[in-house]
Amino acid sequence: MSWIILILSGILEAVWATALGKTEGFTKLWPSVIFGVALVVSMGGLAYAMREIPTGTAYAVWVGIGAALTVGYAMITGDESFSFVRVLLILGLIGCVIGLKLVGGDHA
Repeated sequence: MSWIILILSGILEAVWATALGKTEGFTKLWPSVIFGVALVVSMGGLAYAMREIPTGTAYAVWVGIGAALTVGYAMITGDESFSFVRVLLILGLIGCVIGLKLVGGDHA
């Protein structure tokens, strides 16, 4: 269950990171609200997952998922340029996240 929570929290990290970029310095209401809610829930999920998953692994997975989704979304929407090299690097990041899960290291 902790891994599912961690993955969902990583997804929410991408949500709050993207929303943060759209707040324009917290001058836009709805992106600011989305940022705040997603941030709190994402951090809460990370904290919950860290009860069973080691801190380093949990944090690396959380950041990796968030970073991959954030840059992937930015490329899809045209906010960042698309290149095959970027896609390969994102796939490498995803591979590393999967690798961390496969090698284990859970406290339990």
